[in-house]
Amino acid sequence: MTTSSIIFKFVVFLVISSSFSTHVLSEHSTLQANQTFRPKEELLKLKKIKGYLKKINKRPVKTIKSPDGDLIDCILSHLQPAFDHPQLKGMKPLEPPKRPKANDSMNVMEESLQLWSVSGESCPEGTVPIRRTTEKDVLRSNSLRRFGRKIRRGVRHDTLSNDHEHAVAFVNGEQYYGAKASINVWTPRVTDQYEFSLSQLWVISGTFGNDLNTIEAGWQVSPELYGDNYPRFFTYWTTDAYQATGCYNLLCSGFVQINNRIAMGAAISPRSSVNGRQFDIGIMIWKDPKHGHWWLEFGSGLLVGYWPDFLFSHLRGHASMVQFGGEVVNSRSMGYHTSTQMGSGHFADEGFGKASYFRNLQVVDWDNNLIPLSNLHLLADHPNCYDIRAGKNNVWGNYFYYGGPGRNSRCP
Repeated sequence: MTTSSIIFKFVVFLVISSSFSTHVLSEHSTLQANQTFRPKEELLKLKKIKGYLKKINKRPVKTIKSPDGDLIDCILSHLQPAFDHPQLKGMKPLEPPKRPKANDSMNVMEESLQLWSVSGESCPEGTVPIRRTTEKDVLRSNSLRRFGRKIRRGVRHDTLSNDHEHAVAFVNGEQYYGAKASINVWTPRVTDQYEFSLSQLWVISGTFGNDLNTIEAGWQVSPELYGDNYPRFFTYWTTDAYQATGCYNLLCSGFVQINNRIAMGAAISPRSSVNGRQFDIGIMIWKDPKHGHWWLEFGSGLLVGYWPDFLFSHLRGHASMVQFGGEVVNSRSMGYHTSTQMGSGHFADEGFGKASYFRNLQVVDWDNNLIPLSNLHLLADHPNCYDIRAGKNNVWGNYFYYGGPGRNSRCP
C-alpha cells in the first residue's frame, strides 16, 4: 500500500468516524422542529443522566472554582473513574516509568498551563484534579450514549466527506513507541455550537476497519463538549475504531491519572496572540518499555498518567503511524463553508506570530530514545481553507505551520 493511500484512508476514517458533530446538529434541528414534549420520556432521560453523573463525579476532598466557571474536584487517586474498570478495581496508580532519552536539548519557549491553577490553587497530594461534569454538559450532547465520545457512522473509502477538514503531518512505515511535540496554543473562533477546532497528535495502530487503536492528546475548542470557547487540554482513546470503547479525558474508565496539578478538559492559559507573545504546550506520549503502558506527559516534565496496555489490541505492541496537526468540523449549517478557524485562523505562509505551529516533532524508537522524524509527509485536504507548510532547523528541529480562516474568497 502506498503512503498516499494509507494517509488517505486514515483521514477519510477520521472524517467519517468523527462526523457525529454534524449529525448532532441536524438531529437537534429536527428534534426542535418536530418534538412533542413527553414528560415520562424526559424524566427517564434525566434519571439516566443523574445516574451517570453520580458515577462519574466522585466525592471530592476539595473543590476549586476556576475563573472560567469550571468546578475542579480533588478526588482521592484510588477513587478516580479509571478504577471503576473491572481490571483496575482494587489497584493503585503505578510509579512513574523511565522517561525516553533525548539526544539533544530543546529550546524552551513560554509555556501555557491551566486557568484553574493560575491563582496558585492546587489539589492536595494523594488526589487528582477532575473537571466536574454537569447536567448541562450532558444535555448539550444529542444523547447520553454519545456524550464524551466519537461515534462512528460507517467508513467510506471512496470519497472524502467535507464535514471534517484537516491539515496534518505524519510518519508511517516503521514501528513507533511514542511521539512528542510542542503545540502553539490559540483561541480559534468556532462559529457553530456543534463544530470544533482542535490541534493534537495521534498515536495509531491497526487497520482502518473495526480494530483501529488510537491515543490522542492536544488542545481543542468545543462548545458542545465544554459549553464555551476556551482552548482546553484533552485526551482521547479507542481500541475499536470509536465504536464502544474510549472517551474524552476521564469521562469513562481507562486512563489512570497520577498528577495533582493538571486537569484534563480544563482551560489552558495564557494563549498566543497575533504579533504578540506565543505560548506552547508540550505533549509526549510513550510506551513504558518495562510494563507496556502508554504514558502521557504535559509541559516540561509533568507526568499526567497512563493508559493501561490491556485497553488495547494493536497498541499492546507498537504504533504504526504518528500524526500531528489540526482538524475542524465544517457543518455548512448556513449553506456555505464554515468560518470556524483552525489554529490561529491564519494560513501557514504567514509564519511566526500569526500562523499556529507544531515544533520539535519527535518519535520514540524501540530502545526508548527520542529521535527526529524521517520522511515526514504533509496533507491539507482543503488547502484553500486550511493549509500546512513544514521546515527544519537547529532550534525547532522538525516543525510546521498550519491552519487558516475557513470561509474566504477561495473557500466559499
